[in-house]
Amino acid sequence: MQWRERLRRVVARLDVLAVAAAIVACGPATAPTLPPPPPVQRPDSLEAVDPPLAVADTVSVPGWCQPPERTAADVRAEILWDRWGVPHIFAEDVPALFHAFGWAQAKSHGDLLLRLYGQARGRAAEYWGSAYLDADRWVSTNGVTARAVAWLDEMAPHMRAYLDAFTDGINAYAADHAGCIDDAVEAVLPVTAVDVLAHVQRVVHFTFVANPELAGGVGGGTSAPGTGSNAWAIAPGRSESGNALLLANPHLPWGDLFTWYEAQLVAPGLDAYGAALVGFPLPGIAFNDRLGWTHTVNTIDAVDLYALTPAEGGYAWDGGVRPFDVERHALRVRQPDGSMATETLEVRHSVHGPVIGEREGRPIAMRVAGLDRPHLFEQTWEMLRARDLISFESALARQQIPMFTVLYADADGHILHVFNGAVPVRPFGGWRDWAGRVRGDTSGTLWTTLHGYSDLPRVLDPASGWLQNANDPPWTTTFPPALEPDDYPAYMAPRTPLAFRPQRSSRLLAENRQVTFDEVVRDKHDTHAEAADHILEDVLVAARTYGSDLAGRAAEVLSSWDRSVDAESRGAILFETFMRELGRRPWSSGTPFDVPWMARAPFATPDGLSDPAGAAQVLGEAARQVEERYGALDAAWGSVHRLRRDSLDLPANGAPGGIGVFRVTGYTDDADGQRRATSGDSWVAVIEFSQPVRAAALLSYGNESQPLSPHRTDQLPLYARQQLRPVWLTRAEVLANLERTDRF
Repeated sequence: MQWRERLRRVVARLDVLAVAAAIVACGPATAPTLPPPPPVQRPDSLEAVDPPLAVADTVSVPGWCQPPERTAADVRAEILWDRWGVPHIFAEDVPALFHAFGWAQAKSHGDLLLRLYGQARGRAAEYWGSAYLDADRWVSTNGVTARAVAWLDEMAPHMRAYLDAFTDGINAYAADHAGCIDDAVEAVLPVTAVDVLAHVQRVVHFTFVANPELAGGVGGGTSAPGTGSNAWAIAPGRSESGNALLLANPHLPWGDLFTWYEAQLVAPGLDAYGAALVGFPLPGIAFNDRLGWTHTVNTIDAVDLYALTPAEGGYAWDGGVRPFDVERHALRVRQPDGSMATETLEVRHSVHGPVIGEREGRPIAMRVAGLDRPHLFEQTWEMLRARDLISFESALARQQIPMFTVLYADADGHILHVFNGAVPVRPFGGWRDWAGRVRGDTSGTLWTTLHGYSDLPRVLDPASGWLQNANDPPWTTTFPPALEPDDYPAYMAPRTPLAFRPQRSSRLLAENRQVTFDEVVRDKHDTHAEAADHILEDVLVAARTYGSDLAGRAAEVLSSWDRSVDAESRGAILFETFMRELGRRPWSSGTPFDVPWMARAPFATPDGLSDPAGAAQVLGEAARQVEERYGALDAAWGSVHRLRRDSLDLPANGAPGGIGVFRVTGYTDDADGQRRATSGDSWVAVIEFSQPVRAAALLSYGNESQPLSPHRTDQLPLYARQQLRPVWLTRAEVLANLERTDRF
């Protein structure tokens, strides 16, 4: 539907003034006759936003962008939107809660939500053209839609009703607010519970567990690139207040299927606050007044690739030949002129799973763990409603979530780390034996069962009083170590040196005997480069001894650097470039470090340079790159690295985690030569399990993605200033900071 037709439809329902207001509120940015909205007035400091808005400052939204007015007797759910665009949903019953949450997601992320569901159907190329054809092939190859139908049939009736209520809420918003939804995605409507289950598969099982890039390279890493996280759980004995503390800090790309949505859900038996991935009907990271948990991407191997041996009539199997099972899918592809073409996709299945590609003439089949476990949302629902450690672990032990480390804390003072996921019971070998391609011609390599909950690495209430994970294996969750790797199968998790980011994470906790809430907030934004403490002095000596004049000048810049990656830091660009080049070069000893990482000295190693002359050459090369690209060896980090969204353009801080910065920000190159933040710290929350609970949070890119929403950019200034915003948990707090109300 074109803009003019949309406007005609609106005019049929509203007067002219309401139409103009509606266009400003949610119309497309391409509206041809309206001036751009005025710039959003942003506070200069977090303190400036603490006082509540006056009643006169609350936003008045025209009728077409909210449900019809209802009497008190009619209202089953109410959404109180705070002034950061966070929905606080208060419902009289659970179906009404899910309906309102679907409605809220459609309001905040309607265009993105429908585009994601269209891709999960495997019909994105039909809707939007050949650019989506590879995504459709991946979804169809892995049988996502058919499995979603089967999963829905296996759901408990009450959970199925909840999913139906969630999608009804999405459809209701779209039906009443067509002018707020991009014409290009309206073809996906209406959505159903099958779309939700297909979407969760595409995100969790076929992006996080099994990365679509496998289909191209049929090897290498399995989990999605650019994904990671930090997480802390601090026991009362290490907390100055005597209350347990939790830090939730996922690092994901800033958009697409990785987008977080912050919300509070209140209904009989539930009062939870957290963040859901867009399109999910429940938060995946959350807390209530008794407990909370967060996730990190763990070092789990829940997918295997099998190299098959082609044979006449199929593939070799246990000394004979086994035929492929073959499926054919008709993929419709929209052409530039609007016509449709059809591609026939033939998918061959071995006993292991679908063939996703070929390598050196051999078909490669993929086997993903956890596809027979359809109750992810039911388990999450139980986790949200848990009131203590026993009820939480009873839910977690269902093992319906196929990966992600769990860090947990509660009001009773317990802290917990579980290496959660669907780990296959493999017949032999260690991590490396299963990290690449495995022989697919014998049943001796085919796993058929998964490890139970009691088999997984788990640490409860360690003597250290703290737990951390920064995407390191579970063996380094605390120091002194609480787990012995030899107690577990060698393939459970890798035994690798502690990388600089988890080392920084551990150091921050180990060196603070009495942690406060404010210190957790401060340390969350820590930009100190841990790697510099291990090798920088050696690099300076090497450059002055073996280096070129350029390397010598670089050494002078690094000698004055504050070893941080703040916006004003000078030398950070040079050091980050040096470390990247250092990691790319092969070293005769196998490592650039003189002393490798050792578990008995976890914070003092690695140390020194194995080849000082070679390191001096690397520094010279890094200096050449920085000078050519940015004009000066001491360019300030924030002059190059930017926070850009819509018209906002601010100096950034934080760096990729490889140099040991706890405040992770990832960047991509813009056309003007500067680097734009596109990943890293996404939803950050610090929670103290006091009575009442205290929390602060930040959703870096804002809680809405719809065009013209002020909540697309309102939190980036806080990101630039390394601040969190207060979380409002009581109805009175929300009403004091109210932007609008919707009733159902």
